[in-house]
Amino acid sequence: MRAVSVDLALVESVSRLALFADLRQADLEELLPGLEEISFHEGQWVVRRGQTDVGLFIIVDGEVSVVLEGDELASLSKGTFFGEISALLDEPTVADVIARTPLRCLFVPPDDVEQFLLANPRVMYRMLQTEARRLRTTDELRL
Repeated sequence: MRAVSVDLALVESVSRLALFADLRQADLEELLPGLEEISFHEGQWVVRRGQTDVGLFIIVDGEVSVVLEGDELASLSKGTFFGEISALLDEPTVADVIARTPLRCLFVPPDDVEQFLLANPRVMYRMLQTEARRLRTTDELRL
């Protein structure tokens, strides 16, 4: 069996993200080689509205704007994620996502999202907590 090289600086950065807070370093070292690390320049489109097969993006460094018809709906930064709704529902995205700063993400391809979440229940639980907070915030804004 061949040992997989792990970027220890990436392990350190990811271990500080709330999404991975419940994982030990050994868990992260096993998990990270299966994820793609991707980068975007400031101003670059990450996801376009209506795009299908988006996958899950987890922000390691940087910030994005979530934009719908020219209006910024949200700003997401280090430790947050996007693309999960489209990936989970197998539906096109409803907004554009644009890098506000240089951006570094971990990426789970759309065909791998379900397996990634099922294999990492603590990560899935943290994602559900984040989704619940987002819903609560949206509901509070409606009142």
